[in-house]
Amino acid sequence: MSALAATAELIEDRGQAAAGAEFFRSRAFLDAEGVTHTLRIEGQGVELVAPLVVREIEGTDWRDAVSPYGYPGLVDSGGGRGHLRRSNSAEAPSETPPTPPALDPRSVDFSGTGLVSVFLRHRLGSPPLSGASERNVVQVADPTLPPKSRPSDRRQVRKNLEAGYELVLVPGSETKAAQRAAFVEVYEQTMRRTAAAPHYFFGAAYFDRVLEAEGTWLALATAPGGQIAAASLAAVSDGFLHYYLSGSADSHLGDSPMKNVLARLVEHSAELGLPLNLGGGISPGDALEEFKRGFANRQLPWCSSEIVCDAERYDRLSAGREGGGFFPAYRAPTGAAPA
Repeated sequence: MSALAATAELIEDRGQAAAGAEFFRSRAFLDAEGVTHTLRIEGQGVELVAPLVVREIEGTDWRDAVSPYGYPGLVDSGGGRGHLRRSNSAEAPSETPPTPPALDPRSVDFSGTGLVSVFLRHRLGSPPLSGASERNVVQVADPTLPPKSRPSDRRQVRKNLEAGYELVLVPGSETKAAQRAAFVEVYEQTMRRTAAAPHYFFGAAYFDRVLEAEGTWLALATAPGGQIAAASLAAVSDGFLHYYLSGSADSHLGDSPMKNVLARLVEHSAELGLPLNLGGGISPGDALEEFKRGFANRQLPWCSSEIVCDAERYDRLSAGREGGGFFPAYRAPTGAAPA
């Protein structure tokens, strides 16, 4: 046993040890994200697990790892197996698993993983590791608090409905190929408009797979001519309805149909009895954050942990490189934003 308080191991199991009912640890999501391993940390009376994508470090025989996208978290060994509250259920929502006591990552022996570094994306709420970095602030529409919306947004939503826009909310498993294809089209148009990095272009197969997960929906705004004008993929995970990935058609931007989509998801979150996580902006205070703020009545921090497992190798790889907040520094592209 290590002299440190806890030990970490890497399990090559496609994330199965961390898999469960919650969307960001569901089998469908882990498969779509290409998860390869589970990180397990044990000690001080806790056992924490997280899904990881392990990557080769170019030009070396070494590897590092990163959490899949979104809010997969590091949870107690039973925490990935929570139960969803269904929209047609009269039962009270199940409680989210209790947050394990914060563990200092400096007290964990990561040598057994064989990794140089790990970038961990946490769930919303208090991270189970101390010293976590606040990466962003997400906007939340909480149905237990007084609702918030701008008069201009309400007018635009009404105007679109009066003009013939229609909204439909389809459970993921019931979506049709044409609906999924339309979503991919408006999503990719949005990514091109914002000059998003290539890894944000997930591809049709990705969306086909994640929409197989329980507790997912496509919210679709159809313009009077029948074209999908805006759409969002929403998913239940860890006590939130998440406004996960979305897009608007170039041809309908002037009508702001995403406001109708968001208004419907705010309603749906209230129906589920769950707060709606709208996410944040690309950078703090930008136009995207301001747009989401118009529907939010609460904010939460989103945190990550940047773990150096092998300091000697990390320093060798990062020598002469300035990460500018990107982690790991040795992977930072020129002018990069944080990971």
